[in-house]
Amino acid sequence: MSIKASVSISEQQDAYVRDLVNQGRFSSVSAVVQQGLDLLRKQDEADLMEAAALRILIEERMGGSFLSSAEFAEQTEGMLAEKRRGLGLDS
Repeated sequence: MSIKASVSISEQQDAYVRDLVNQGRFSSVSAVVQQGLDLLRKQDEADLMEAAALRILIEERMGGSFLSSAEFAEQTEGMLAEKRRGLGLDS
């Protein structure tokens, strides 16, 4: 079911929309606006899902164990030393 709505757009937006219709890419101005709203809705849904996934990841990480700065430095140096050995860069 379609609902008629009145919207205001800028002259630049109007020219762009009409150009899309004239090129045959859309059947009408309404079709352009509908497509734009669908894209915006999909982007909003994707953003919400991404934020929810990030929240879950942060909660999981916060529940895990943490390294002290000394432990972190030791592990990092160990990884770098292993990488240097693997590349034949030992001095």
